[in-house]
Amino acid sequence: MSPGRERTYRRWVEPKGLTSFRVSVKETDLLLAAKTDLGREARSSILSHRRFLESWIQHHPDFLTSLEPIPPRPEEELAPALVREMLQAGRTAGTGPMAAVAGALAGRVGRDLQELSSEIIIENGGDLFLAAARTLKVGLFAGTSPLSGRLRLVIPAAAQPLGVSTSSGSFGHSLSLGRADAATVAAETPALADALATALGNRVRTKADFKPALEWLAGRPGARGGLVIIGREMGAWGEMELAES
Repeated sequence: MSPGRERTYRRWVEPKGLTSFRVSVKETDLLLAAKTDLGREARSSILSHRRFLESWIQHHPDFLTSLEPIPPRPEEELAPALVREMLQAGRTAGTGPMAAVAGALAGRVGRDLQELSSEIIIENGGDLFLAAARTLKVGLFAGTSPLSGRLRLVIPAAAQPLGVSTSSGSFGHSLSLGRADAATVAAETPALADALATALGNRVRTKADFKPALEWLAGRPGARGGLVIIGREMGAWGEMELAES
């Protein structure tokens, strides 16, 4: 989705009491909320991380194209932190590293801005970095499912910082091999949540896949919880407290 095109699901992001602002750099389009407008600082952070990432891809083109985890290489020890995080997330989830790119960027920018604001919320294409001294309620968008917009994920302050990501086989621009209207994962980092949401969504084509897919997720280190939605059907595992919108 191009940076200039409004993401309609962003109306479910409601960080009350914080200043919201948007920063776009090439394909990266972040909606942020903080104590004050940190747009200039956020843009600088995005540019820095993108520069490191683009340089790594230039010298390691398979990083961009691989749909499978990339085995460890000696030069990885010298890779930028963003790259190492994406590689590890892909290995945990069984995906290529680019399955974690949106979440990883949200997480890295969020960590940079935490030095300037005690509360930071960042959304990047359905991938969230949450670090607030309050309970947050995150709206769940599931395309044309009747459940879309009717439920919110409750995130206690004690569970943050946290990454929350959603993948879908019925809407959006991300690659999914499944048929889930929404596959949402909460994990220790946004990069891991992003890769795991992709992998979880890939495993779900019918309601019969809910149980084995969520059992697989439960075995992934760093996963906190997950849910899947197809039409009117939903399955959940772990730390996924839900409330009606």
